[in-house]
Amino acid sequence: MTHALLPVLRQARIIPVVRTSSAALAARAVEWLRGAGMTVFEITMTVPDATALIRDLSSDPALLVGAGTVPDRATAEACLAAGARFLVAPWVDAEVADAAHAAEAIAMLGALTPTEVRAALAAGADVVKIFPANSAGGPAHIKALRSVFPQVAFCPTGGVDARTAPDYMAAGAAFVGMGGRLVDEALLARGDRAAVEAAARDALGQQQA
Repeated sequence: MTHALLPVLRQARIIPVVRTSSAALAARAVEWLRGAGMTVFEITMTVPDATALIRDLSSDPALLVGAGTVPDRATAEACLAAGARFLVAPWVDAEVADAAHAAEAIAMLGALTPTEVRAALAAGADVVKIFPANSAGGPAHIKALRSVFPQVAFCPTGGVDARTAPDYMAAGAAFVGMGGRLVDEALLARGDRAAVEAAARDALGQQQA
């Protein structure tokens, strides 16, 4: 059964993976990327005070906020209580998936090989995150996995940029996760909003071309 939020993620096509050294920079990233038209965000648990930031962002009904790099069930439940609508782990963790489903949220579990994809599905993944996508073979790897798992929603993450995102989509990805190529901490720290928004529009524009 397809999760009701999956079409929203497919329509977004690009999920910014917000991984910064401070919550203030993460909030700035969300504000600026939103200015470029993005409304779905993954806040990783490596961001200081990430759960509090998720709570603040989730209070805005126009945003769809999820938690990334979720290490265990306790963290998953804290994120869900804060308003996270999807949970992402770069590995297979059935307890994270169970927590997500108990809260009617999406579970996105990480995998790389066909064996791991099968394990992620068995653990309850609604979406399989292919990580690290670029170093594992890029779009060709996604195309190969799709030949074996044609019905699976794949989200390649890791090294994806505006130039390669369309290739991942053409290879069969449901949507992509874009981290450092989009959420550039150096640009955020020096206040270069124009450059961050330009990168976001570039990614979205190439996707729509």
